[in-house]
Amino acid sequence: MHVADIIGSVLGPDLPVRVLGYDGSKAGPDTAETAVRVTSPRALARLATAPGSLGLARGYVAGELEVEGDLYTLLDGIADVTLNDLPRAEQLRLARRLLPLALRHRVRPPELEYRPPGRLHSKKRDSKAIAYHYDVSNTFYEWVLGPSMAYTCAVYPAVEATLEQAQTAKFELVAQKLALKPGMRLLDVGCGWGAMVMHAAAEHGVRALGVTLSRNQAQWAQAEIECRGLSRLAEVRHLDYRDTPVAQFDAVSSIGLTEHLGRAALPSYFAFLASRLRPGGRLLNHCITHNHTPPTYRTDPFISRYVFPDGQLHAVGHLASVMNDNGFEIRHEENLREHYALTLRDWGRNLDEHWDDAVAEVGEERARVWRLYMAACRLAFVRNSIQLHQVLGVVTDGNGGSGFPLRGW
Repeated sequence: MHVADIIGSVLGPDLPVRVLGYDGSKAGPDTAETAVRVTSPRALARLATAPGSLGLARGYVAGELEVEGDLYTLLDGIADVTLNDLPRAEQLRLARRLLPLALRHRVRPPELEYRPPGRLHSKKRDSKAIAYHYDVSNTFYEWVLGPSMAYTCAVYPAVEATLEQAQTAKFELVAQKLALKPGMRLLDVGCGWGAMVMHAAAEHGVRALGVTLSRNQAQWAQAEIECRGLSRLAEVRHLDYRDTPVAQFDAVSSIGLTEHLGRAALPSYFAFLASRLRPGGRLLNHCITHNHTPPTYRTDPFISRYVFPDGQLHAVGHLASVMNDNGFEIRHEENLREHYALTLRDWGRNLDEHWDDAVAEVGEERARVWRLYMAACRLAFVRNSIQLHQVLGVVTDGNGGSGFPLRGW
C-alpha cells in the first residue's frame, strides 16, 4: 500500500487535505488548502507503535510529518481524529498493517516526551511536572505570550481587541468579581509571571502575594515587580501553595492552577484555600474544564506527555460541588470558552512571528510541540470539546452572611 494511502486511511475517508508520501504517492484533493507531507518511513513506524493521534503527533514533533499551509486549518479538517482519536479496533488494524515497518525502523518517542517520577501529586513530583513546562525559557514565553506575560485565557471586550487589551480586561474582571479595594490582601496561587499580582497592586492598591512552583516564573516576576516600583504592595515567591503562610486573606485568585490537580486533590485544595480566607473572603477559580462529566478521566496522551504532565480536567459541576462541600458558597459562574480560542489564536500568531528565534532558543522539537498544542487546543475550544469556567465562591460568616450586594458586584 502506498504511503499517502496509509496516512489517508488514518485521517478519514473523505480527505479534506492533501497527503504527499516520500514514495511519490498522493491522496486527497489537489485543491485542498493544506497538506501533510510524509518525509520518512519512521513516521509510519511511529503509527505502528502508537496508532492514531499520538503517533501522528510524534511524527510531527520529530519532523517526519510536515504541514503545508495553516496548521489549525488542517486540524480542523481532520477534527474527528484530532479531537476523538481512532476507534480502538481501527488502531489495532493499523498497527498490524504497519508492523513490518516498525520492525525495520525501530523508533523511540522524541526526547521531549516526559513522565515525571515519584508519587502522583506529591510536592516533589508536582514541582518536576511544573518545571518541565514552565522552566523552559522566559525569553521564549515573552515571544509567545506578549508583554502581559499572562499564560491564561484572556477576556476579549470585542473580537477586534488586541491580546494585551484582552489580558488586561481578564485581570480587571477577576478584580471586580473579588471586589478588590485598597488595603485588602490577595493571595494568587499558581501566579505564573505575576500579572494578576501586579494588576491588583497597581490598579487597586491591594497587597498581593503570588506563589508559583516555577523558579523561572518567580525570578522574572519579582524582578518585574521591582522594575515597576510595586515591591511595597506586591510579591511573588517560589513556593508550593500548600506552604503558603497562615494569614487571613481577603481574596484568593486561582487562575489556571486547578488543571494541574488530580480529582482526589480537589477537596483538600479548596478546603486549604478556604482556611486562608477571612469570613466574607472570596475565591475566584478560573480553569479549563471538560464539557461533560467523563466516564473515565483519561488525559489526551499528547498533552499529558509533551505539554502538561499529570494534568487533569474536571467538569464545572464537579468543581462547583467540591468548592461547595469544602467551605465555599457558590455565587457566580461564567463560561469563557470562545475567549480561550481567541487567546490561543493570538499566541499561535506570536509564535509564528518569532518562529526562527523560538527554534534557536528552545529547539525545533519544543517549538513544534507548542505550535501543535496551541492549534489543537484552539480547535477543542471552538468545537466545545473543552471549556473555560470562572467560578466565584465566598466563605460566609458564622451567621451565613456573604457580604454580597443584592444585585451586581
